[in-house]
Amino acid sequence: MSGNESVDYSEQRKLVAKLFFGVLTKKLPVREALIRFPKLCDDKTIIASWHALCHLEADEDLRKNDEMYKSEQDEFIEYIAHTLQKGSSLPQNIVNSYIPYHDEPLTPKSNKNIKGIISQLKKFMCC
Repeated sequence: MSGNESVDYSEQRKLVAKLFFGVLTKKLPVREALIRFPKLCDDKTIIASWHALCHLEADEDLRKNDEMYKSEQDEFIEYIAHTLQKGSSLPQNIVNSYIPYHDEPLTPKSNKNIKGIISQLKKFMCC
């Protein structure tokens, strides 16, 4: 299939929304949410959502020291969660903002290898 429009990702997006709400309510650590992302998904909205959570995790120290930044980032994460909860795609400007970070998606390839997921996260944090 040639584009996201031909595949219905709404159920996968709703699953990701649950992960986001778990993170927002502190019932789910970010790392656990990242591990639970849909596997081998090429939906640009889900990939952008993955990056948004990676940034949330990477910004932990900044969030502790800057309440305004934390508040704005939480509002952004909540916006993403509500959009995904409807099964909708994220606005193109949000999707586009995460494209420069990696040539390929970092979403987990399988549940089998936690080392592989951690390695992918390290690659993301270092680049």
